[in-house]
Amino acid sequence: MFTGIVEELGEIVAVEAEGDSAVFTIRGPLVTEDAVHGASIAVNGVCLTVVDVKDGAFTADAMKETLDRSSLGSLEPGSKVNLERPVRLSDRLGGHLVQGHVDGVGTILSREPGERWDVVTVSLPAHLGRYLVDKGSITVDGISLTVVEAGADRFSVALIPTTLSLTTLGHKEPGDPVNLEVDVVAKYVERMLGDRVPAGGAA
Repeated sequence: MFTGIVEELGEIVAVEAEGDSAVFTIRGPLVTEDAVHGASIAVNGVCLTVVDVKDGAFTADAMKETLDRSSLGSLEPGSKVNLERPVRLSDRLGGHLVQGHVDGVGTILSREPGERWDVVTVSLPAHLGRYLVDKGSITVDGISLTVVEAGADRFSVALIPTTLSLTTLGHKEPGDPVNLEVDVVAKYVERMLGDRVPAGGAA
């Protein structure tokens, strides 16, 4: 479990294709300080398992399902990535509960620079629209953000200077893909309420 508070802006060192999967080598001196084989690290919001750690970098496998459902397949050596280690039970929950399970891929539609922040609009896959509300939470490339305005097929977020300087969203441009994870609480509520609604009837 993660919080969506990015710890480090890492870099893809190598991508090695292995059939329908890939092995990523990712530089991240901070997140690898205490990383061991089998540990979890979120890479642009995707929970990956550490295979090896060496000289401030780690390797991780990504299966076909991961490559198909996220933007990791578009990464190449030199790409910057957001990195976060799992939250500890004693830590403050600075963002919101993030699983590292991507629900879909959106595309940056526009950026509106402000004096100290940018407003970014992102396309939203149709099946995810029902989980977003104004001032609710969403994870974009592993970053916990507050929704400014939620639409049926898009949403907007405001990026403060810290987010712009310390994450990939400070550099992404219209047309770039981003990983999206909606608030898991919304999905649980939908499931519970759905189980209470009789077939063909209203609650």
